[in-house]
Amino acid sequence: MASSPCGNSNFDSGLEIKTRSVEQTLIPLVSQITTLINHKDKPKKSERTLAAIHRVGQAVSVAVGRFVAVGEAIATENQELKDEMGQACFEARRAGDAIAQLTDVGSALPSQLDGRVTVFSDRTAMVKAARLLLSSVTKVLVLADRIVIKQIITSRNKVLVTLDHLERVSTFQEFVQIFSQFGNEMVEFAHLTGDRQNDLKDEKKKARMAAARAVLEKCTMMLLTASKTCLRHPDCESARINKDAVFHRMRCALEQVIEIVTEARCSGENRILPASIYNGIKEFKSGVECLRENLYSLSPQSMSSQLEALVERTEDFTDSAYTSHEQRQAILGLCQLARQDTQQLVHAWVEAQSVHAKEATKDMEVAILKTCQSVSDLRRELHKVAVGRASDLLKVHGEQLPLRALKAAGAEGNLEEVAEYSRTLTEQKEQLVETCRLLCHVSGTEPLEITCIHAEETFHVIGPQIISAAQTLALHPSSKIAKENLEVFCEAWESQLCDMALLLREINDVFEGRRGDKRPYLSLPRPGKHLANMKTAKAVKLDAEEQTSMAKLGLELRLLSSDVDTEVEKWEDQEHEIVRQSQSLASMAYNMYLFTRGEGLLKTTLDLFHQAEVLSEEGLQLCSSLRTFSSQLVDEEKTVVMTEMEKLLALCQQLQMGAKTPVQGKTATFQKVDSSIQATRSILSVVLSLLPFCNKLNRKYKSERNSLSSPQDWRERQDASTPVKEEGALNSKNSNGFGVKSLEQHMAGLNLLESK
Repeated sequence: MASSPCGNSNFDSGLEIKTRSVEQTLIPLVSQITTLINHKDKPKKSERTLAAIHRVGQAVSVAVGRFVAVGEAIATENQELKDEMGQACFEARRAGDAIAQLTDVGSALPSQLDGRVTVFSDRTAMVKAARLLLSSVTKVLVLADRIVIKQIITSRNKVLVTLDHLERVSTFQEFVQIFSQFGNEMVEFAHLTGDRQNDLKDEKKKARMAAARAVLEKCTMMLLTASKTCLRHPDCESARINKDAVFHRMRCALEQVIEIVTEARCSGENRILPASIYNGIKEFKSGVECLRENLYSLSPQSMSSQLEALVERTEDFTDSAYTSHEQRQAILGLCQLARQDTQQLVHAWVEAQSVHAKEATKDMEVAILKTCQSVSDLRRELHKVAVGRASDLLKVHGEQLPLRALKAAGAEGNLEEVAEYSRTLTEQKEQLVETCRLLCHVSGTEPLEITCIHAEETFHVIGPQIISAAQTLALHPSSKIAKENLEVFCEAWESQLCDMALLLREINDVFEGRRGDKRPYLSLPRPGKHLANMKTAKAVKLDAEEQTSMAKLGLELRLLSSDVDTEVEKWEDQEHEIVRQSQSLASMAYNMYLFTRGEGLLKTTLDLFHQAEVLSEEGLQLCSSLRTFSSQLVDEEKTVVMTEMEKLLALCQQLQMGAKTPVQGKTATFQKVDSSIQATRSILSVVLSLLPFCNKLNRKYKSERNSLSSPQDWRERQDASTPVKEEGALNSKNSNGFGVKSLEQHMAGLNLLESK
């Protein structure tokens, strides 16, 4: 009983804990009950022991009473669960009362406990009550979780109905009215699914949910412009094709979300991930290493077959027209080496079996090590090829030459050039699709595999949509809405390139063992609140211009915070004040970016404004550190640092004042959100320009102190400054690889609609 049910997902029959919020709610209760069950059964109980047990028992009883009150309130609001919830609440209350009675020993003398049924005299009764309590509380939580699922389904159904209406409208006026309603419904759906995504325990489901929500985010703005283009040019076939593709993709994404939350065994859930080389190598090595303990765990034939299946998967690399001759030869050579080492292992293995050895012989041990090393070398080479190709493609496609040419040709009404550059874009699309497939092979985790598949599908779908939008513009070159529509699809392509760059960084982090844990957000209502409270929260509606503006700013924050993190990693002394404060600023800016997506820990505008205030204070601390750092510099260098520091100081003060200024009304609130994020963006830009410069200077002065300066000079410098030891840096604040504009506007759908 001492073990936590949270460790066992099937604690009670039919009750599987699938969300972190349910699990985290149970953990304190399990801890308290474990304390009661596992107390030492000594003949003499001190007054302190009795008081402690009484206190814990009463605390459990009071907590259960409050918990049951919330459960009963939920049951009242949801008649379809009333009976089940009522029974679970009844059992929980009964178990809580039993525990309170069994632990009612605090005021009694040891002699007065004789003859009474207590936790000391009847441990079985305590165990029984504890089991009943945990079972009933878990059931209440799982039933409450069903309400969350029901809310998501209901929200999805409303979105689908409005989506059908949008698809059938025939006038601009009708479209504007219905799209306004659609925007509000997508706000609700985005918040519900965002909370659910962050709450899921299964990382694979979480990744699938993130992929589906990303589609909805990007498609919302596409739907707006594609529909407007179709209304403006109703007889244009390419405009209709463009619009139909967006509606189809949105419906598929909505369906995928429901499959995940309801665990429906539909096409999405049953679809098996393509066998990746990473997993194949992992399973192969595991089987090889198991031979150390059991020579008969598998047959030599099965091991050879497993390796051949693994080698066959490398054909995705070797058969590619984009793999260089040197890379192809290196992969084939490593595959052959793995075959040879495996054959030697099989030979040593058969010999060991022939003499009835009980464990791996010395020859086998050597062969096992060589085989594992050869497949590890193969994995390293494949990773190098996939990541290298992706990096090269991102650099080449960062200039967006085909997209620019398509826009220009479309605006000139030149159908021939549109066709020519469409072929170029299609070739780029095929390169990116294949590269995503290779990245999937080496991604290292199932969630990253799912993200790679999502990227592959996105490039595959958006490429033809850009072409149809360009064709529409070429047929109607004076149409502003057709031009805007093409721009939106191009931005979606550019943003996917940015997402691919972030994906690449995560894959590298996993490969190099640098993957960090993310702070979870729990979607279950907090203690003292029940689901009725959710009805009172109303999101502020944003118009299209506000949505576009928010998407741009949010995505810039994501890029800038990522670039600051990259710069900070280059410093030797990770405990330096400038490093720590810059990391803190980047982390808070990333939280603000998540807010623009309806995700993360900042759920309301008040949360955002508080974060902005804290960020400004941290920025002011960084100014102080920079002033101290500048005291060791010579005139020209000091002037540069101080000039940038003054900019940073002014921006932090501006953000601080703005965050503390109260506002009322929708427009004023949005303006305050907008100005807070803009100021944060400017702060990060200054920090990003300062980090490499300070790093370079610090390395320079460190070198001088160590090799050129006299002891007296060194001592004087030390007295006048904070020690800093850094290295290397980027050389400009605009170090985003392929530009901020490539990511700025593509999420003008949910990213913006969700912003409150």
